[in-house]
Amino acid sequence: MSHQFNSLLARITLALSGMMWIASAQAGDPEVWSRIRASLFQDRPIVEASGDFLRLDAPNRAEDAAVVPISIHTGIPQTAGKYVQNTWLIIDQNPSPIAAKFAFTQASGQADIETRVRVNEYTLIRAVAELNDGSLHMVSKFVKASGGCSAPAGKDPAEALASLGKMKVRVESDVTPGKPTLAQLMISHPNDSGLAFDQISRNFTPAHFVREIHVTYAGKTVMTAEVDISISENPNFRFYFVPNGTGELAVEAIDSQDLKFNTAVKLDSGKNIAASVKPASGS
Repeated sequence: MSHQFNSLLARITLALSGMMWIASAQAGDPEVWSRIRASLFQDRPIVEASGDFLRLDAPNRAEDAAVVPISIHTGIPQTAGKYVQNTWLIIDQNPSPIAAKFAFTQASGQADIETRVRVNEYTLIRAVAELNDGSLHMVSKFVKASGGCSAPAGKDPAEALASLGKMKVRVESDVTPGKPTLAQLMISHPNDSGLAFDQISRNFTPAHFVREIHVTYAGKTVMTAEVDISISENPNFRFYFVPNGTGELAVEAIDSQDLKFNTAVKLDSGKNIAASVKPASGS
C-alpha cells in the first residue's frame, strides 16, 4: 500500500510540476521580453490590442515545430488618415526572436500577413503593429512547440540548391480595381537556420536564409519585409495589394549571401491574371 501511495504521489507531483511549468511559460519570460521590447521600442507605450483591430492566429500545439502557420489580421483599411505602417512578428524563446518586420503602405489595402515559422520551444508569439500616428498595439498567443529551429531540412541539399530562389507569385482572389486583393508568394529556399546538425558531415549546416522581400504593384511599394532564420524552409507569404488598372505585381527577394531573385505577374485591368509571367532569376 505504501509503495502504491508513493507512486501515486510521485505522479501527482510530476503532473503538478508540468502544469506549473506550462503556466509559467504561458506568462512569458519577463526578462526576455524586456530585452526584446527595449531593443525595438525603447520606452514607448504599447497598448494591448482588443476586438478585431489586431488578431494573431496560431495553433495551440503545432503539428510540426519547423512549419508553424501564423497569420496576423488587422481590422482597419489602409487609408490616408489611418493605416498600419509596420508589424513585427516576435517569437520570444527563439534564438532569433525577431522573426520579421513587415512594412505596409496604403497600396497594401489591408495590412494582413500569413507565413510559416520555426518555433524552438514553448513560447509566447507576439504581433506588434505600429500605426501611422506612431502608436503601438500588441497581441500575443502561447504556442506549444519545440525543436523547430534545429530541425533538419526537409529537402535534399542538392535538390534545394538546384531550385534555389525559384519563386511563384499568384493572385488568390478576384481582381477588382481599387479593392484589396489577396496574393501569395512562394520562394524555394532552404532558409537554413545555422542550428541544424548534419548527421553525414557531422557539422552544423551554415545559415543561409532569405533576409529581405520587396513587393511592388505598378511601380508602387506594397510591402517590404525584413525576415530572419525563424521563417520556415521555402518561405511562403500571403498578403494583400490594391490593383488599379493594368499593372505588374513584382517581387524581389534577397538572401543572406546577397543573392537576388525576381519574379512578376502582369494583371490585366479587372480581368484577373494575364498571361505574361517573368521567371525568377538569381544574381
